[in-house]
Amino acid sequence: MKIPKKTKKFCKRCKKSTEQKVEIYKTGGRRGTLSRGSIARAKKRGLGVGAGNTGRWGSKPALTKYKRTGAKASKKTTIQYACTVCKYKTQQSSGIRAKKVEFNDGSKKSGK
Repeated sequence: MKIPKKTKKFCKRCKKSTEQKVEIYKTGGRRGTLSRGSIARAKKRGLGVGAGNTGRWGSKPALTKYKRTGAKASKKTTIQYACTVCKYKTQQSSGIRAKKVEFNDGSKKSGK
């Protein structure tokens, strides 16, 4: 999917339509390995301590082939707009699902 590098859009801070720079919003990196359902997370929550059958916190069951095939083909990318006048940044309300997102300068090239 091709997106222009600059576009005209309404700026909430300037209260008028200004030229905005377009970029992909990048999320921060993962902090630690406490993913949902992990054994380390369960132990931090205080589960699996004390007497009795606490061996169930030791390992996870093997994944079946039906659980492995649920991945999507593409990620959702969130587009961020930065106002060139006041540098105020806004995000697109819903992300675009596309395999590849690239920016062009907006000029139309003649096709041969």
